[in-house]
Amino acid sequence: MKNWRVWLGFLILIPSLLLNYYLWQKTAGSESGSLVVNVLDGDTFVLETSQRVRLAGLNAPEVDFCGGQEAKEKLESLVMEKRVILREPVVDNWGRIIALVYVGNQFINEEVLKEGWGYYTSDKNSQREVLKTTAHLAQEEEKGVFSPRCYQKENPEDPDCQIKGNIDKNSGDKIYHFPGCRQYEQTIVEKSLGEQWFCTEKEALKAGFKKSKNCD
Repeated sequence: MKNWRVWLGFLILIPSLLLNYYLWQKTAGSESGSLVVNVLDGDTFVLETSQRVRLAGLNAPEVDFCGGQEAKEKLESLVMEKRVILREPVVDNWGRIIALVYVGNQFINEEVLKEGWGYYTSDKNSQREVLKTTAHLAQEEEKGVFSPRCYQKENPEDPDCQIKGNIDKNSGDKIYHFPGCRQYEQTIVEKSLGEQWFCTEKEALKAGFKKSKNCD
């Protein structure tokens, strides 16, 4: 019975994959570029074919997180109502094209990272070292998501609220640290990832965070 469900799911998925492959070929093969008609956030936009495209090698914050709106506005300024060329495109499991994106000679992925409006991700592409170096430089210069507004060791808005709510980048687990926990001083609150400060443990627990194992 379980095998039938797997096959049924696969058969349902095939038309979607074929459609996306067709759009991928049509878009990738266009040297004149494709027109961008909408920008969804700091790393994803929509072409005139209704195909979604995501910038390879980076992850921008959600629009409602710290820096998310600025990241979206930056991408809009770079690609909105312009024709983009996609290099090294691949289609992901959600039907999006993941690509190196150019407007003329301007490398859009690099431009977004240069301003600090995204985190480098180690996607396999020919420009990964360029993107990695660019992202690290933005972090060193405390730009964008690495600015004190989004990237904090101390709470500048309410110093009395010192509990750090963190999200594990691999598992997605929500944990919190309070003063006295091991590594507390080194722990960063990255508000661009949805991390946040709490005044009490009760608040952290209510928000779905659990106490770190580094806390006695």
